[in-house]
Amino acid sequence: MREVAFTVDYEPGCDAVADALAEYPEASVRSLSLHATETSLWRVDHATGSADALAAVEAAFRGGDYYPDCLVPENCGATERTEVLDDGDALVLYSYWARTPTCASVPHFALEHLGEGVLFETRRTGRSYRWRVLHDAGDVRAFLDAVDAAVAHTGDVTVHRVTDAGPPEARSTELSENQERTLRAAVEHGYYETPRVVDAGELAAILDCPRSTVTHRLRRAEAALAARHVGDPGDETPDRT
Repeated sequence: MREVAFTVDYEPGCDAVADALAEYPEASVRSLSLHATETSLWRVDHATGSADALAAVEAAFRGGDYYPDCLVPENCGATERTEVLDDGDALVLYSYWARTPTCASVPHFALEHLGEGVLFETRRTGRSYRWRVLHDAGDVRAFLDAVDAAVAHTGDVTVHRVTDAGPPEARSTELSENQERTLRAAVEHGYYETPRVVDAGELAAILDCPRSTVTHRLRRAEAALAARHVGDPGDETPDRT
């Protein structure tokens, strides 16, 4: 099996469960089972924390405009139901989601780019959503690019480990036009000065694009430049957005 591990860090107001967990730092949610087909997704999650935290997590899962793992910023019209399997010292939730043509999610991107038989392990604390994806084959770069593009409007993606990223000659350390423009603006406006003249939010205003997009492009540009400097791109391949 090959492995891809990454974390999605959501900005406030972009994910109901992340907002609930951010209020209770001691709480966490981990997956017990997660499966996806082209038309649906179902999962079982185990949440721990105080009674107030568990109530907040359950309410988030049951929210009318929340669909587990959906990355579409607006209500996509999907059908979802959540059932409580256990509400003792911990909370065990079963969720089922009938997908619409506009829906997007990490498991569905994995199905598209990594094929069937993919295994998922997830853990959520605060606004961080940690994914561990085990697979046999497929296009890892395309999978991560799809996740990056879908998450850009809601948060940031940090890749921790990729055990199959393709041969070195297939990896690019060149900057995209957007990365080049964002990096140049960051230097010109003092983002890299100590102390900083502008922060990411101010730089986003200058560039007239979302803060998450600016931080995403800078992170990828920095990774590409670091890989170029040491002469080995490694396993975490920058995207082209």
